[in-house]
Amino acid sequence: MIIGGKLFAAGTVLYLGIGVIYWFMSGDVIGTSLLALTGGLAFLIAFYVLFTSNRVGTLPEDVETALISDADTDYGFFSPHSWWPFAIGASTFIFVLGFVFARWMMVFGLIALMMAIYGLVFEYYRGQFVK
Repeated sequence: MIIGGKLFAAGTVLYLGIGVIYWFMSGDVIGTSLLALTGGLAFLIAFYVLFTSNRVGTLPEDVETALISDADTDYGFFSPHSWWPFAIGASTFIFVLGFVFARWMMVFGLIALMMAIYGLVFEYYRGQFVK
């Protein structure tokens, strides 16, 4: 985590430096503010990661002599064959189209989105997976 935090801290310095140079060379307010906000976001991530790494301690990825077997291999369970993420994406698409075309599409998309989220969350609590 320490290396990632240092990379984001370097990104903060890079984006803010480029923002200052960009402002002096072009005088554009929009581009300068976007570069400053990008530097601010990189700073937020760098601060969080470095602060958390101080509390957690040294992890195996921070030690150069660590082996792969030193890391925690249990990353959780991920469904290998679920169609629910596709349903969530399709219903989100319908919901967003409702902003453009009609409000009834937003309602339909929101109902479909809630059903798809319910299906994803409770996928392994019904059917052939219940013990």
